[in-house]
Amino acid sequence: MTVILGVAVSITPLLFASLGALLTEFAGVLGIFIEGFINLGAFLSYFFMVKTGSILIASCLTALLCGGAGWVLARFVAVSGANPFIVGLAVNLAADGLTSALSHAWFGTRGALRATAGLGAAGSLPFFACIAVGCFAVAWFVVYRTRIGLRLRVVGVSAGFARERGLDAPRFVEGAWAVAAVFAALAGACLTFRVGAYTPSGAGGRGWIALAAVFLGFRRVWGTALAALAFALAERAGIMAQGLSVLPATALLGLPSLLAFLFYVLSCVLRKGHPSGV
Repeated sequence: MTVILGVAVSITPLLFASLGALLTEFAGVLGIFIEGFINLGAFLSYFFMVKTGSILIASCLTALLCGGAGWVLARFVAVSGANPFIVGLAVNLAADGLTSALSHAWFGTRGALRATAGLGAAGSLPFFACIAVGCFAVAWFVVYRTRIGLRLRVVGVSAGFARERGLDAPRFVEGAWAVAAVFAALAGACLTFRVGAYTPSGAGGRGWIALAAVFLGFRRVWGTALAALAFALAERAGIMAQGLSVLPATALLGLPSLLAFLFYVLSCVLRKGHPSGV
């Protein structure tokens, strides 16, 4: 049971982040900004949790603010014609600077923010894991069984063709960015809730691992979920292996990132003989 709960703790942030990355991929845009919104969500969830004392309210406010920011960014890209890849990288850098500045202004420190009495919420993570799985189920239904999902995938394959068919391609991209930002923010919130404290740049590369999970899962909903599970198991194995002192702790902590790279290379090889399946 302890192992199962440990895996649930590890996989929940990855599930949310991977689903957000998958939606942007369906819209034809690589979700580079996922890492930044994870860090932003981790900080905002701590702030709102301290101010309200409610996990639910903190999660909702964090998701709302980050979702709005994701929509604004997508709108900016659509209006200005900016490169979405560069914008995504800028978001990642800006998130670190913004959270550092706000942390100093509101809490008087740029470092880790300690857990406050009564705000530890690790017990809520199994519930969040169930929510994440439910979101995957809803995403599968919407993407493959609704007209909106079909149109989203058409936009991702060819925005020009979508426009010829009378579809508003930028609107689908903006919606995908907004929802992806919401899921990334929830991933950050899970990282904060499991210890009741905030750590700067706590995403730890999970945004990039989420992108790798999308490609390892062949851009499929449940394939992405299984890839996230593989990374979560690797993370949990690394944590358990630290007690054995077989390898340096830094090497073990980097195991998920190493697997992300190896899995990404493997997925690129396998995709050559695997249909993308729009």
